[in-house]
Amino acid sequence: MPNIPFVPDEFEVPRELDAGAFRLEPLGPEHNDADLAAWTSSIEHIRNTPGFDRGWPPVAGMRAEENLGDLSRHAEDFQQRRGFTYTVLDARTDDVVGCVYIYPDRADESVTSVRSWVRGDRAELDGPLYEAVRGWLAADWPFDRINYRCAINYR
Repeated sequence: MPNIPFVPDEFEVPRELDAGAFRLEPLGPEHNDADLAAWTSSIEHIRNTPGFDRGWPPVAGMRAEENLGDLSRHAEDFQQRRGFTYTVLDARTDDVVGCVYIYPDRADESVTSVRSWVRGDRAELDGPLYEAVRGWLAADWPFDRINYRCAINYR
């Protein structure tokens, strides 16, 4: 399979999505503590969310240093335009309530694979996050084929 660019060089990658109750911004090391707290409090909910069937999040959690390594890798992918990971922040409190991953599909690089999760105590955001991201991708991103499986609590 040819190694095609994920986004065109001239494409300006969005730095934010304001969706009213929540907003997205690029995930980075500065989110480490809040990100770790968010997903470790919601492992079962995330593992029941479509797209999270590859062993993440680890049931035993991970150390802050390990999580920081993951966040640094996602930030590097964003900078290098290999993939784009956004933290989902509550619009009122700036608490981390979830995450969105936008990467080339592992099986077919011409397809964009999108996954998202929210904290278990914010499960009501699964559907609104899905709808907001789906509309954002259609309106502001250069992708032709997107695989974004619907969040489990979205009907």
